[in-house]
Amino acid sequence: MKKVYFDSAATSQLRNEVIHTMTNVLKTEYGNPSSTHTYGRSSKSLLENCRKEIAKLFNVQASEIIFTSGGTEADNLAIQSCVRNLGVQTIITSKLEHHAVLHTVESLQKKEGVEVLYVNHKEDSSIDIDYFETLLKKCKNKTLVSLMHVNNEIGTLLPIEKIASISKENGALLHSDMVQSIGHFKTDFGKVPIDFAAASAHKFHGPKGVGFAFVRKNSGLKPLIVGGGQERGLRAGTEAVYAIAGMTEALKIAYQNLDDEKQYIASLKEYFKTELTKSINNVTFNGLSGDSEQSTYSILSVNLPIPEDKAQLLVFQLDLKGIACSQGSACQSGSDEGSHVLKQILSPYKLKNPSIRFSFSCFNTKPEIDYVIKTLKEFVEN
Repeated sequence: MKKVYFDSAATSQLRNEVIHTMTNVLKTEYGNPSSTHTYGRSSKSLLENCRKEIAKLFNVQASEIIFTSGGTEADNLAIQSCVRNLGVQTIITSKLEHHAVLHTVESLQKKEGVEVLYVNHKEDSSIDIDYFETLLKKCKNKTLVSLMHVNNEIGTLLPIEKIASISKENGALLHSDMVQSIGHFKTDFGKVPIDFAAASAHKFHGPKGVGFAFVRKNSGLKPLIVGGGQERGLRAGTEAVYAIAGMTEALKIAYQNLDDEKQYIASLKEYFKTELTKSINNVTFNGLSGDSEQSTYSILSVNLPIPEDKAQLLVFQLDLKGIACSQGSACQSGSDEGSHVLKQILSPYKLKNPSIRFSFSCFNTKPEIDYVIKTLKEFVEN
């Protein structure tokens, strides 16, 4: 059976260089980085070199990079500590955020009495900037803005520089879930006044179970996980040195190859759009995912004109054909509730049609796209 992987937004294939790096570290750097003997000092040195290399990519100080288990932990670290330790009483966010943000905010609203305000979205899924600014100006309490840079389901791009500027002008802290952005877009945290950001290695061809939080110096953030004094006291627990080394290698390669790979992946997405539109009548693209300027080059959310009863079999049939993709996001696929993102932006009529997220990487090819489109066309027509 032919196998095609079009689900890189859920998790991405490891690069061979990353596997090689992690294997070497597993063999040679097995000391605990908190130990004071030679083995521990060697692991600590490797760990801190990784921190410096990542910090350099974002034009920040090494002390502002905190290693975590991934994006969800990094989001929680920033949002929870802002409320419990920094005096934040109001959070402005979006109903299109990842559940790592939405569920954290909802929990703080219930347990801590935090005021939660939601931005408005236009029909195309973009944020109403004027309304956002009006909302922010009305806030009387200390406020945290939490908005993702790239939507994980439909790929919509947030004008992060503008959001950061408006937030700073109004004295608000800014957190951004950048899990689908870091490794795919360059962001200079030295110039863009973001206070907190989250990253996850497995979204840019690194290992699962590791990520980092960018925490602006002197923010006053307190740890979410307490115990030892690792990560400058902000994240207790022995660091996964091999995974951090793999993440660093993956991130360096991602940015070294960014321009070429971005151009290649964008061409795949454009080819997919063109061929799909030619092959299936009335196919549409959710939100701004079909807009090459206002969405990420790696995600395409497709709405297919298929009857509701038949739609339930679509992902199953694609899987039988060896095609990996997502109905909504990977975090939603096991849920009967459907996509909270699509519910916010699609009409009831469109919601009845199946929506599939295809997400591409440098490992994909045009023949794979041809195979997927042929499979979709056969399913729609039969």
